[in-house]
Amino acid sequence: MTQLAELLAGILAVDPDAEELEFDGKWQSWGELDAAAKKLDALLSQAGIGQGFRVGVLLRNRPNFVPVLLCVLGTGRCLATLNANSPKDKLAADIERAAAPVIIGLSEDWENSILHDAAANSGAAIIAADTTQPRLLVPGKPDLWQNAQAPGVAIEMLTSGTTGTPKRIPLSARSLEKALMSAAAFEKGRDADAAPKLRGGVQIVSAPLAHIAGITGVMNNILAGRKISLLEKFTVAGFVDAVTRHRPKVAGAPPSALRMILDAKVPKEALSSLLAFRTGTAPLDPDLADAFYETYGIPVLQNYGATEFAGGAAGWSMEDFKAHRTDKRGSVGRLNRGVEARTIDLVTHEPLPPGEQGLLEIQGPNIGDGKSWVRTTDLAIVDADRFLYINGRSDNAIIRGGFKILPDDVVNAMQKHPAIREAAVAGMPDRRLGQVPFAAYIRKSGAPAIEPAALNEYLRAHLLPYQVPVRLIEVEELPRTPSMKVSLPELRALFEKLAPA
Repeated sequence: MTQLAELLAGILAVDPDAEELEFDGKWQSWGELDAAAKKLDALLSQAGIGQGFRVGVLLRNRPNFVPVLLCVLGTGRCLATLNANSPKDKLAADIERAAAPVIIGLSEDWENSILHDAAANSGAAIIAADTTQPRLLVPGKPDLWQNAQAPGVAIEMLTSGTTGTPKRIPLSARSLEKALMSAAAFEKGRDADAAPKLRGGVQIVSAPLAHIAGITGVMNNILAGRKISLLEKFTVAGFVDAVTRHRPKVAGAPPSALRMILDAKVPKEALSSLLAFRTGTAPLDPDLADAFYETYGIPVLQNYGATEFAGGAAGWSMEDFKAHRTDKRGSVGRLNRGVEARTIDLVTHEPLPPGEQGLLEIQGPNIGDGKSWVRTTDLAIVDADRFLYINGRSDNAIIRGGFKILPDDVVNAMQKHPAIREAAVAGMPDRRLGQVPFAAYIRKSGAPAIEPAALNEYLRAHLLPYQVPVRLIEVEELPRTPSMKVSLPELRALFEKLAPA
């Protein structure tokens, strides 16, 4: 049994009757979550899905999936994530590409013939994740299974590649375990080697379970023995309601949530229990952090991480905020204990001295093999005091309210439209979300004009909601470099002129 499995077994056995998970005002106990996880474990074993096997899961922020996380991650299986909120045709394609020997979703997912057929045609066993009694709907066909096992891998996180084809980032069981264990070192009164116990207070989790932030948010709180209030998604009303009822000392959400709270003019007393607000997943405007602090008196503690890191690599502590709020303003925080970072020249890839901007490389015990430098796509500065500054991306990715959008994904979807010859996409500044995608396109010769509403509807059927451009502009020609590539600076200038943010 792994250390993670031992810790989960220990915490689940402390007080099975105690409340642990709230959703829509209803609570589930530790015992109920444990029983559902064990039933799923038995069902998977009966279907031939043992340790090391890949388990595809159509993840949503629903209580059904907390026992799924406990079961899969606690038994040495591999969680292959699937975003259940994707358009159905895209989700079906993701299911087929995942080629997992079993797919777990809600009963309502399997009522959709497109999703059901995609899973069944791949030979996967189909399981409905009813909260207390998971059910096997369709047995698997082992003769059709491909890459059924991923030994040593805890999570395969689905992302999008630069060509628009989704890719899976493998996160090793060793890295996940180290990341979850190290989280205890950053919380007062916790020790990874201490006997398991339940703690007071309730933590609010609104990060999507289809993303690493949501998974680690749930798992860290369970290992800490702390109650969880799970939100289906972040809304100001839902968040404020949870804060006023549970009175947590710390809460968190992407930077866009800070702007939403400020714009909604939430009364200061509604958030009076909060001593800190943790944020990540997207760049944080220092002016926004200052405005939030000045309005509510709540420090905004940013962190920096990635799926490959199984969590954070740098972040602000309360002590650093008090000591360095002014002189380190704009930083994403200090490098975590045991983590090293450097920048390299964009052309020569030679290491740069502290304080010089370059491409960021990270090294740490829960990053990669724990010894090698892992190269990111972030432009950064690491100063002499180990504070990290992120100054943009080298891959032109757009970060919209914490969600990463690769322009090629949107371009490919637009260029499948029968009336569009060519398209280009760029990120434009947005006060609330940080960046949003704008798109320009050239219509095919002789094709009829495209109604904006119709094009928007078309894209919503082929993209995730956050990938859909907020501006769609028809042009006769796209600005280009001498090599005939689309010039992003000139494209952004065009957007500023024709459709400013």
